[in-house]
Amino acid sequence: MKEFFGLLKNGNKPSLMAAVINTFIAIMKGVAFTFTGNVAMFAETMHSIGDAANQYFVFIGSALSKKAPTKRFPNGFGRLLNIVLLGAVLIVGIMAYETIIEGWHQLSDPVEAEGFIISVVVLSIAIILEFFVLYKAGKEILHETGVKGGAMAPLTTSFTLLDRAKPATKLVFLEDLVATAGGILALIAVLIAHYTGFLQVEGAASIAIGFMMLYVVGKIFLDNARGAIGETDEQMVNHIAHILSDHPDVRDIKELEVVKEGEFLHVETKIEVDPNLNVSQADALQERLAEIILSQPSVDDVIVSLDADDGETHWTHLSSRPASLENK
Repeated sequence: MKEFFGLLKNGNKPSLMAAVINTFIAIMKGVAFTFTGNVAMFAETMHSIGDAANQYFVFIGSALSKKAPTKRFPNGFGRLLNIVLLGAVLIVGIMAYETIIEGWHQLSDPVEAEGFIISVVVLSIAIILEFFVLYKAGKEILHETGVKGGAMAPLTTSFTLLDRAKPATKLVFLEDLVATAGGILALIAVLIAHYTGFLQVEGAASIAIGFMMLYVVGKIFLDNARGAIGETDEQMVNHIAHILSDHPDVRDIKELEVVKEGEFLHVETKIEVDPNLNVSQADALQERLAEIILSQPSVDDVIVSLDADDGETHWTHLSSRPASLENK
């Protein structure tokens, strides 16, 4: 138990913050739905409950994935995060289904909700809080990818860097992006229903929110299914290939693999070097190359093998270096 709580200190902080805020939002929306019976509010309550539960799972999973390798599990626990996320999205999927069903009922048999002011105030507060979490998640994406930007960068540049973000941070960003958009949609539906009497709009908003939740489910599921199997990080392969090719003692790259292990990267490479190097020189070079690779973003484990240069070119597919990694 002591080890468990020690690992929690290293959990993904954006997911914990998002979980706590979404718990508060879910309670607030749930109370509002109890008093108003508003279907759009029900959809938002389900959304926030799903987000909060999901993000608690993500926080715990990200912490446990940092557990050191053991004799029984010598490759470590990095992919545990992917497995946890695969299970966590099922919660969002169930909530999305309930949201769509409730919306369909409102479309087919509309019921007028009460407590207009309560709905507007609660949804407005929720939108502000969700936007705050979204902004913080965007800042974390910039931090994880080593990119600096202005005040609006967390809401603009972060979109282009999503594939470089850690799985947990990516999930928080996507969930709160949908949550913010869903809150705005629900608020618009409540206003339209109140001032026009077109009650079906709340059902339509609920269904739209449900399908947005399903998009997150599909996106996160596919990303983490690939991660659980063991996906190559092509961008980092290209980046590390550039670094190795620029090193004066590297003649050629014979093999290079960069595999995602949860939040971290596992690198294995075989380098061709001067065949006249003695053992001590080769050992020193091997250590220097390993240190260089370990200093790159998210790289946690490196295996460098050396081979004598055979005079043939094996690595020919270098492309331009990614902008987000140029100065690493």
